[in-house]
Amino acid sequence: QVQLVESGGGLVQPGGSLRLSCAASGSIFSIYTMGWYRQAPEKQRELVATITSGGTTNYADSVKGRFTISRDNGKNTVWLQMNSLKPEDTAVYSCNADIFSQSGLRAGHWGQGTQVTVSS
Repeated sequence: QVQLVESGGGLVQPGGSLRLSCAASGSIFSIYTMGWYRQAPEKQRELVATITSGGTTNYADSVKGRFTISRDNGKNTVWLQMNSLKPEDTAVYSCNADIFSQSGLRAGHWGQGTQVTVSS
């Protein structure tokens, strides 16, 4: 069994910052790409940022220069530092990880999601 647990969401004023974290646990052999996605009300889920096991990052144009994704391979953890937050960043943020388990299966796993609300 593999589990992803997210934390760090909340309510913040425009221009503020939040840091999300996502820790993977369970029967993990290795983790490939990890990423953050978000879904706003009545909108489709969209990619926010991804990071490979080697540290290569990719960002949605809407968050470039404001958000930073990072990871610690030894801790099976990925973070999303969000600065200069805007009301349009309001969404449920979910962590995703491409995991090769000790049972020999490779699959994408999702966290439960954490709410981020940007409002004055």
